[in-house]
Amino acid sequence: MKEYCGVVGIYGHKDASQLAYLALYALQHRGEESAGIVSFDRKKVYQHKGMGLVGDVFKTDSIKKLKGGLAIGHVRYSTTGSSTVKNVQPLLVNHKKGFIAVAHNGNLTNSVELRNELEDAGSILQTTMDSELIVHLLVKDHLNNYAGKIIPILSRLEGAYSFVLMINDAIYAIRDPRGFRPLCIGKLDGAYIVASETCALDMIQAQYIRDVEPGEVIIIDKFGIRSSRQPEARRHAFCVFENIYFARPDSNIFTKSVYLTRKNLGRALAKEHPADADIVMPIPDSGTYAALGYAEESKIPLEMAFVRNHYIGRTFIQPSQLIRDFKVRVKLNPVRDVLKDKRVVIVEDSIVRGTTSKGRVRALRQAGAKEIHMRVSCPPLISPCFYGIDFPTKKELIATKYSIEEIREFIGVDSLKYISLDGMLSSMMLPKEEFCAACFTGNYPTKICKPPSKKALEKTRCQGVAKK
Repeated sequence: MKEYCGVVGIYGHKDASQLAYLALYALQHRGEESAGIVSFDRKKVYQHKGMGLVGDVFKTDSIKKLKGGLAIGHVRYSTTGSSTVKNVQPLLVNHKKGFIAVAHNGNLTNSVELRNELEDAGSILQTTMDSELIVHLLVKDHLNNYAGKIIPILSRLEGAYSFVLMINDAIYAIRDPRGFRPLCIGKLDGAYIVASETCALDMIQAQYIRDVEPGEVIIIDKFGIRSSRQPEARRHAFCVFENIYFARPDSNIFTKSVYLTRKNLGRALAKEHPADADIVMPIPDSGTYAALGYAEESKIPLEMAFVRNHYIGRTFIQPSQLIRDFKVRVKLNPVRDVLKDKRVVIVEDSIVRGTTSKGRVRALRQAGAKEIHMRVSCPPLISPCFYGIDFPTKKELIATKYSIEEIREFIGVDSLKYISLDGMLSSMMLPKEEFCAACFTGNYPTKICKPPSKKALEKTRCQGVAKK
């Protein structure tokens, strides 16, 4: 699985671009494909972006050239739009009354309809991303009163969006009415910071103020900070997978600690599916904190029996088939002396296709594990995500084709158990109905339309309206 994106905005700091750069470092886990920053010194707008990790895209000279007290930044995986330089964010558009820069986290589920409408009206779109649509909607028939017109424009968007916009000398932080994606506000030396996760605030030693509320539009400009709201959604739909897998464990998202939530998942998993075993071990890193909870609840010792190689680039030379399971071992290597003749409980955060888990189990067998019992801190994944997570299509999800027993046989473990949907949602420290769990249930909280094909962005029909 791939994450979607991470966004940051800085208003009113003399080192805005440097702070944005550091914040993007903290958000690197949210997108390793590309990175970019746009800054403004109230006279001229500057930008630097490129393909690759934050540390590869930005060097000392490039950051120095990003002048001004305003900056927004973005890290990305491609969930909509292809992986090319033209799709790197923030998107920057100059027009007759200034400029607009956009950093977007999430996916618009009605992007095909909006794209067709804009193109039919004469708009020329430069990218294949849904993020570009809001630029055209803002510029179209504008009266240079963005604060007054942005709510009507947002009412036309469906799906998930946490936007950080820079429009001339103001920064806007916007979250969709259901609140799919996290977005928070902080303060540093009188400057305001907005970011996808609180770990970005910690990186630059900014003070957390609060989350941007679902449906809220935060405007930061020379008059200070103010707020307006879209019509309230019938219910929230916080992405449960942020807590299970994607967010950094040192972040608070949806106002709650990711670390403690994952421990809660492990405790609930141990209560629902105990195992007669000698050790509990995680699959680093996302499974580590659920494994802590499982070990504490079950009173079985926790061992870090997989050691992770932290120095792997995004690409590496693959040797011949003479080295079996190289893709597994280059990232995680089992500790033989800990595993030999042991009954092991592996705690995984999720199983998508099952092929990675199969390779890991084989490595544990070869290291001498006597029994292997796998426990998973989310239910079986049966539906793709349309809100910004790069889940495979439904046919690629192993749980849509096979029973749990068949998955167990394929992976090669002695037992396989998933946490229940109720057990997962009860671990979130917020009411169950606040979360989107469509990837586990197939019940989507918004209207879903077919995404555009990779070959061409053609007209498509909506698949229908799911439960609201």
